Amino acid sequence: MKAKVTHIGIYTPDLERLKEFYIKYFDAECNEKYENDEGFSSYFLTFDSDVRVEIMANTHLEYHPFKDLESGMNHLAFSVGTKEKVIALTKRLEEDGYEVVSSPRMTGDGYFESKVSDPDGNSIEITM
Repeated sequence: MKAKVTHIGIYTPDLERLKEFYIKYFDAECNEKYENDEGFSSYFLTFDSDVRVEIMANTHLEYHPFKDLESGMNHLAFSVGTKEKVIALTKRLEEDGYEVVSSPRMTGDGYFESKVSDPDGNSIEITM
């Protein structure tokens, strides 16, 4: 059996802020907000692929800032199509006050990419 990734879930202390970030910079489409009476709420963000990102909040959430060299999920990678688009989006994010962790460059594994932090500090790779 070959499995298919359908979505990735990310908890956030600020659901609306994270939703707007992915809509503004990565052209995400968003469903209606889901909420239950146990303090949970979420949105599904759909990108130009089969994979979706579920951003989730919970009134009982314990927030821990992202740390690069810890086990667990490390980053999300988004392909924007061209080297010029990687450079332009990285510059736009930096001008808007987001942290650029690494500037656009060719990596040892053959990707042209940059790395930025989303509003919660999650690591985002922007690739060709």
